[in-house]
Amino acid sequence: MQILSERADIHHVLETLGGKTLALVPTMGALHDGHLALVRHAQTLADAVVVTIFVNPLQFGPAEDFDRYPRTLNQDLRALHPLGIAAVYAPAALGMYPEGPPLTRIHNPIMGSVLCGAHRPGHFDGVLTVVMKLYQRFRPHVMVFGEKDYQQYLMIHTMMRDLDVPVHIASLPTQRTEDGLALSSRNAYLTQDQRAIAPHLYQTLCQLKDALIQNPNDAQNILEHGRQRLHQGGFEKVTYLEARTLSDLSPWQGPPTLGRLFVAAHLGGVCLIDNIAI
Repeated sequence: MQILSERADIHHVLETLGGKTLALVPTMGALHDGHLALVRHAQTLADAVVVTIFVNPLQFGPAEDFDRYPRTLNQDLRALHPLGIAAVYAPAALGMYPEGPPLTRIHNPIMGSVLCGAHRPGHFDGVLTVVMKLYQRFRPHVMVFGEKDYQQYLMIHTMMRDLDVPVHIASLPTQRTEDGLALSSRNAYLTQDQRAIAPHLYQTLCQLKDALIQNPNDAQNILEHGRQRLHQGGFEKVTYLEARTLSDLSPWQGPPTLGRLFVAAHLGGVCLIDNIAI
């Protein structure tokens, strides 16, 4: 497993692959079992896998946790080494943005203005821009993302389709702990008491899903009841709890349209997100 930090190193790695297919797994590090599951899935889709580790400043707002976001590169490398991947690319900020924050950014005004995008202006512009830059540097056949960040996955998939980029965007279902909590690097911020409350997020989504399938015309009341349940369960703030369609993230109107439930809620300043299919 080669460790790359400079853009010039990428060319040498790609040369060694010859005609092999390549899968790219972009991450921000602080790797957990969910990330490793993405890598293993990528290995079933291509001959070689490269993992990128980069805490992308473009997707953090001024009041967000960029400075304290966990950075555990040595631990991440130890976790990846047994998997037999081709390389890890872990550039510095200047390595990704040598001229400073880019003047050109990719923007999706429809999908990027709802859910997380409504509360984190510019967040998805930063995500889409760095993903496109990583694609341009590696030109992989496949890029793999987790469905825990389903809005992100859907927007990346849409970007590649709309811009005719010849890459397959693959996803892996959300990886969870035994009590249902979605695996996330930010889970490390939770205290013991908060960690005990956190699985209530997924449990509430499952209950709401069943209620929405039975009574799709009563979605507004069902979702409001869900918000109340989360507050009663110990969450200080529910940023959003919404049912959205999978085509463009517009409000879900019920079957036969494919939909998904999305939630973001806070425990002690930690924002946890989750989603499930309806």
